[in-house]
Amino acid sequence: MNVDDLIRDSFREQNTESAPPPVDLADRVLAIRRRRRTRAVVSVAVATAAAVAVAVAVPRLDSGKNDVRPANVLDHGDLVAHPDQSPPREMIAAGRVVLAAYCTTTSVKESGDRHTDVRTYWLLNPRTHTYEKAGKWSFVAVAPGLRTAAVLERDLPATRIGLLDLLTGTVERWIPVEHTVGALAFSPDGRTLVATTYKKNPDVHVTLSDHQYSHLPNYQEPGRTGFSIIDVASGTESWSEVPSGDGTGLNDRQDFGFSRDGKLVYTGLTEEPGQRFYDFRGHPAPTPAPEKYLRWYVDARLSPNGRLAAGDAVSGTKYTSSEILNPATGRRSTTVRGQQLLAWIDDERLIAWDITPGSNEFRNRLVVVTLGSEKEVPLSGFRSGHDGAAGRWTPVFAER
Repeated sequence: MNVDDLIRDSFREQNTESAPPPVDLADRVLAIRRRRRTRAVVSVAVATAAAVAVAVAVPRLDSGKNDVRPANVLDHGDLVAHPDQSPPREMIAAGRVVLAAYCTTTSVKESGDRHTDVRTYWLLNPRTHTYEKAGKWSFVAVAPGLRTAAVLERDLPATRIGLLDLLTGTVERWIPVEHTVGALAFSPDGRTLVATTYKKNPDVHVTLSDHQYSHLPNYQEPGRTGFSIIDVASGTESWSEVPSGDGTGLNDRQDFGFSRDGKLVYTGLTEEPGQRFYDFRGHPAPTPAPEKYLRWYVDARLSPNGRLAAGDAVSGTKYTSSEILNPATGRRSTTVRGQQLLAWIDDERLIAWDITPGSNEFRNRLVVVTLGSEKEVPLSGFRSGHDGAAGRWTPVFAER
């Protein structure tokens, strides 16, 4: 298909598409810090590209209206890369996946040895294709279609959830919650939110020594209280209590996300079995077979066709590499370049963090890696500084 075909098809889709699309949403927005295994789920939005400006219909969360935004493709086909930018200033995308936002985290001293991890977000503007600072929000989940984000205000835990129009930068609707919230994630169809509920800020910690933390909410007394399932269209909330106990098997912040089919929610554990699934009423549920061998801290999880699973980093290979597993057996199918697997682009390619051979483990950049190939394509510039250093940025991906 040439550029003219892409343009013609894009405008045809825009003019004929009348059915309301799935509600915009997202999960995973807390990226994992491997050292502290902090995770939050992020959902994903979409990018369509061409060698010239191509009109792409972008669905809106609440109205089903369309917006038109252009995207540029580099010589690598369907990639929009800026390997000279870190943090990125302009849109980064790969196939069905787009970098919808990113955040930086700063440790702010409160009193004595007490600190708070404060996140600052930059959101992709669908009209300008640039990332713009959004300092009001402590937590952001971007919806499929790249038109709406679910946001929490600066002070955590929050008493309401905002639905932010990414085109205008204004909150179109607030959803009040009965149980205070510290994280958000969207179901695969974007119609439902899972809100992890906390009774105190899960990002408050006590500094023991350099880069060693004792996080108060989960280790001194229970901080996480459970989760709420929220219907985005109606704003109705159904809360389930899932106590954090004394913190055994949990991190300081341990948020919920949706299963692959969106019918269950799960949380990570720091001990076997590594993750635990619940139905929407808070009852423990059997782990779905395709997700049995997934590691909650590996963001990419299952391939689009469900036949492969992203695994953890491995040693003893020529380059920094990660496992690709058979989800039915948990056995290694192959390895692929990449320090940390973040998102599947299609059934053969992934977005990953990676370093140049022999360099510092923290000097990494976003790259595209391909099964069966030693080549990788850079998407961003290199991050610098140690884990947790001010200015290091964490990606928030979205897909349609």
